[in-house]
Amino acid sequence: MRSTLSKLMSVAVLAVFLAAPLLALQSQQPAAGKPEAEKVNLNSAPLDELQKLPRIGPKVAQRIIDFRKQNGPFKRVEDLLKVKGIGEKLFSQLRNLIVV
Repeated sequence: MRSTLSKLMSVAVLAVFLAAPLLALQSQQPAAGKPEAEKVNLNSAPLDELQKLPRIGPKVAQRIIDFRKQNGPFKRVEDLLKVKGIGEKLFSQLRNLIVV
């Protein structure tokens, strides 16, 4: 009996050991059918939505809106660099969170 219990425990430990990497990998991938977090569209986002972006306060958000009013819609996300207050460092943090 003790031998059987010992074998069952060994199998259980082995199963957990083998399943752990698969569970970790699964938790890193978005679930099927679930969309990834919505990206902010620079051409249509209102002031409050732009402010949800990291390091974008009300002043810079308003500059983004003013820029698109004066120059028309952004043609590519890199055009955001033309807005006062948006430098390379900030743009690199925003790049994956925005679309045009």
